Amino acid sequence: MSHRVAATIAFFLLQAGLAPATDAQAPRVGPNRGTVVVVGGGTMGPEIYRTFIEAAGGPEALIVIVPNAGGAESYPQDGPGTRGWKAAGARNLFTFFTKDRKVADSDSFVAVLKRAGGVWFEGGRQFRLVDAYAGTKTEVAFREVLARGGVVGGSSAGASILGDFLVRGAPSNNNFIMHYPGYEKGFAYLRNTGVDQHVVARDRLADFADSLLPKFPTLLGISEDEGTAWVIRGDTGTIIGKSKGFVYGGKDPNDPDTPLLTLHPGDRYDLGARRVMRRAHEGTALTPDFVRGLFRKYDDPIAGGAAVLVAQEGRVLVNRAFGIPAQPKYTPRTTAPAFTLGAVAGIFQAICDQLPEPPARPAGADTATAAPLTPFQRCVSQRAATPVGLRKTFATAAGEVRSNVDELYRVALGLQQDAYTRAGSNEPGVPRQSIDATRGWEADEVGGAKRYRAFATTNGRRSAFVRIPSREITIIVLTNDEGADARGIADRLLEAMPAAGR
Repeated sequence: MSHRVAATIAFFLLQAGLAPATDAQAPRVGPNRGTVVVVGGGTMGPEIYRTFIEAAGGPEALIVIVPNAGGAESYPQDGPGTRGWKAAGARNLFTFFTKDRKVADSDSFVAVLKRAGGVWFEGGRQFRLVDAYAGTKTEVAFREVLARGGVVGGSSAGASILGDFLVRGAPSNNNFIMHYPGYEKGFAYLRNTGVDQHVVARDRLADFADSLLPKFPTLLGISEDEGTAWVIRGDTGTIIGKSKGFVYGGKDPNDPDTPLLTLHPGDRYDLGARRVMRRAHEGTALTPDFVRGLFRKYDDPIAGGAAVLVAQEGRVLVNRAFGIPAQPKYTPRTTAPAFTLGAVAGIFQAICDQLPEPPARPAGADTATAAPLTPFQRCVSQRAATPVGLRKTFATAAGEVRSNVDELYRVALGLQQDAYTRAGSNEPGVPRQSIDATRGWEADEVGGAKRYRAFATTNGRRSAFVRIPSREITIIVLTNDEGADARGIADRLLEAMPAAGR
């Protein structure tokens, strides 16, 4: 019996409820020991690198990077996959690669894994990881890292391989096949669980619910957007990063008009009980009723819609939209690019003014048939977007910018974390250049801390974007209402924040 057939039989026994019983005190889904870090692809922020490095044992711990999913024939020890880790402070990295299953099944090859504190699976196509390592001594050694109390994790394809059911495992470049016979089994660090990724950025939120839950109704589905991670210890999963995580098949009520539940950075979820443990806003004055009271007017679509995001120290305390219609494929309404930023666009102009122009493209390289972009349009869609992962923010030829609260939060994090400087230092031909994160904002002080604000209009109406960097606070209020007192709403939200943030 092949390793893939045996693994598939084990998975279907679990689905049918015929798997062996386990200790009632042991985690049902997550690891008995150690940590699993599941990242939705895209650019990772320092909080994800830091969490993984700490779980591996600190900067001196050996972190093994597994790049097979990328599909190359070889990988150097100092390849591109190591740069982000080095910049984050990891000092002991080893690139681990073979396509030969006999090598993967040898004691000499797996010896390095005996010393590892962490194993990281890079992105690409997950079937390549199955082909190289499933059922070999290497796969056993990966699991032993976790059993010793270490950490395993991955991004994109490297996230999906962490699950029991292998989502999008087809041995091809067809990302639309959710369930492929013979490639249904991942490395199962999360039991009876399937993992999807890139779900907001690539409009994939509907795929798990539509394709897998009807076939496997007891399967737990989790997913995460780009730059966002599930950090799982035992059955407790915590969301960190830039965007959102999602659950399919949980026991809490789903989001209205969707088959899924949304989680935000700072939220904690019990994967075994399939219930929310704690929302990040709990214990603060930023209750759903309080926020609804500030924006009740915009429940009526005639008012033009509104959205709000409040974050502190990496926790998203408020993330809601009002009067925004349901979006295709269950896309979060807070990501709809429904708002013209007005003078808030000045922050993009300030970023663009400081970013170096990329090297000129060869003649004839631009084959687009659309009208040429202005320099500002090009900067907003490329140089200002790529380092922080913007997908739905764009500028018009007249210089206006349209965006949403979720993507503006990525900008705030990027400025806080110096993402533009870090990205520039890694791009061939682009010199490293520090970004002054205070340009394009009006500054004052609140509670002894510097506050930076931008408004859609000079009198603080319609929309507001507020940052207090020393307290890691971001408040974003977007409306299409010229009469909205965005300055006043932002002030009330700040007053309701935990005392340490004021």
